[in-house]
Amino acid sequence: MSIKNHLNQRLSAAMIAAGIPEDCQPILALSARPQFGDYQANGAMAAAKRLGVNPRALAQQIVDQVDLKGIAERIEIAGPGFINLHLSRTFIGEQLGRSSDPVTCERTASKVVIDYSSPNLAKEMHVGHIRSTIIGDCLARVLEYRGDRVIRQNHMGDWGTQFGMLIAELELHLGAGERGDLALNDLEKFYQQAKRHFDEDPDFADRARAYVVRLQSGDEHCLALWQQFIATSVAHNLEIYRRLNVGLSAEHVQPESTYNSQLEALVSKLSECGLAVDDQGAKVIFLDDLADKKGQPSAMIIRKSDGGFLYATTDLAALEYRAQTLAADRILYFIDARQALHMKQVFSAGRKAGLVAADVDLEHHAFGTMMGRDGKPFKTRDGGTVKLAGLIDEAEERAGRLIREKNPNLDDRQVADIARKLGIGAIKYADLSKTRTTDYIFDWEAMLSFEGNTAPYLQYAYTRICSIFRRADVDRDAHAAAVIIGTDAEKSLALKLLQFDETIEQVAAECYPHVLCTYLYDLASAYMSFYECCPILKSDVLPEDRASRLQLSALSATTLARGLDLLGIEVMQQM
Repeated sequence: MSIKNHLNQRLSAAMIAAGIPEDCQPILALSARPQFGDYQANGAMAAAKRLGVNPRALAQQIVDQVDLKGIAERIEIAGPGFINLHLSRTFIGEQLGRSSDPVTCERTASKVVIDYSSPNLAKEMHVGHIRSTIIGDCLARVLEYRGDRVIRQNHMGDWGTQFGMLIAELELHLGAGERGDLALNDLEKFYQQAKRHFDEDPDFADRARAYVVRLQSGDEHCLALWQQFIATSVAHNLEIYRRLNVGLSAEHVQPESTYNSQLEALVSKLSECGLAVDDQGAKVIFLDDLADKKGQPSAMIIRKSDGGFLYATTDLAALEYRAQTLAADRILYFIDARQALHMKQVFSAGRKAGLVAADVDLEHHAFGTMMGRDGKPFKTRDGGTVKLAGLIDEAEERAGRLIREKNPNLDDRQVADIARKLGIGAIKYADLSKTRTTDYIFDWEAMLSFEGNTAPYLQYAYTRICSIFRRADVDRDAHAAAVIIGTDAEKSLALKLLQFDETIEQVAAECYPHVLCTYLYDLASAYMSFYECCPILKSDVLPEDRASRLQLSALSATTLARGLDLLGIEVMQQM
């Protein structure tokens, strides 16, 4: 149950009963300070302005009409018309007692297609791919959790002129008697070799261009070499996803080449409806709704003068497939902010061409850049691109050293397992906890700290709760007891637990993972305050209080684990 939704319904009914138009909202929010209640409704002021009446008097009419018996122990009107709601401790305890697991959302049933990760298959995955990958994965988990049917689409770049160059390079290696799998063992090195040959050897460059033509024409030999390269690249990417605990598999790969056979027909369709026109030998869509400050329409080229197709063409074909074949209700793209104009063009052209119905939501959720401590894009010490595989290795190594210092009694296997969860969790949380649209500083020391808003802090909070149950010799999963809200610390913790559902709903609607991170940090902090103020295992604690506090602890552990799992972060019993 979402308490916020429940209160909204009661307050909306009261506003209508008070003669306020139905489209006026309570505008309910969490109170900033405990003295202002648990929730605060600010809608009376907006409604009063619209009706031309005194806002405080209107707030009083709402309070007179609202039925919060058994829910709120006190309702106050403050300032110009704020309605402060102080929830009943009995009500809060009862809501927690409805289920041993309060982490249950009000389910929806939408079909959501999510485009994320989508690396080019010409190089190894690097840090530039991490934000799309882990942000998109988080939203896929959140939407699935709340009951949506999620279809993941990994739109890998496996087509284009660079593949002629790569095929030509692979033939060189094969001609020298080298096995293809060995030649492609280091994708980054292989790409650099191919690029150097292309830039320095005119004959090689000519062969590469010829291979592009042959590949696009369906030449079996070129296709076989291309497939070999693609298979190696995809296998590398899938291994990265496995290590990052990201829910992308081979079945989610829907690369650019999937749409090759559809592009000619698509361009014809866009031309026939008058949307695409000839311009200097190319096919172009001019979008007046995206005109610049001078009134010049935005130009979207879908076929070059030489007959070649572009990313825009493929993206339109993918949009048509997702909207029509997959029948999506909502299509989300997690692509960096530099592609904002491109995505606007795709959405606009797709709507105008009838590729996607008006009731399908199209959303581009942009993100900023991972920066180094110097304020520049994150690089290696020598200025090179940081490979994701190397970043993961370093995260696990650094975490392993911390764990050995913290708990020298653990064996190597235990250290490796904890280090993996801690290191990967630290990388992902450092990213997800920052507002998606902003750049952020990548800092090993900060992200691996056990203090502050970090993954290690939250993971440690979970293990600390687990240790309480071990000391109590109580099975946490089997424990069930009534929750008694006696102290302010107990109330704060209990109320925070009940706010999980509304947090998930906000993340699902706005696609900002940091909202969930902030919630989990606040929950862990509330638990630590509760633990300091409310003894659990001391001999003088009454049995009913002990049982209640263990129940609050169990619910806190369950919620922390569930929330971290939605972020793609694992927990551990000890560290």
